[in-house]
Amino acid sequence: MYLSNESLLVIILVGLVAGWLAGQIVQGTGFGLIGDLIIGIVGAFVGDWLLPRIGIRLGAGLISAIINATIGAIVLLLIIRLFRRRSRWGRGW
Repeated sequence: MYLSNESLLVIILVGLVAGWLAGQIVQGTGFGLIGDLIIGIVGAFVGDWLLPRIGIRLGAGLISAIINATIGAIVLLLIIRLFRRRSRWGRGW
């Protein structure tokens, strides 16, 4: 697979926007700029894998890529929050 500089820039831009949007929707996670970028990029892969499996097709284009990545990032943040809460809960006071 060949990635040009422009496509790499688009992936980073989509990941940054999606990570920021997911961080705004799922409040209380606070990973910072780099963390939001990583969450957004990984969320794009999660959304790309998950949405077609449940029958949701958003189409092509930059806006649909951002929506897809944001949905994946929200799912990822909810899973991270679930495991964070569970690990803190077991420690006690």
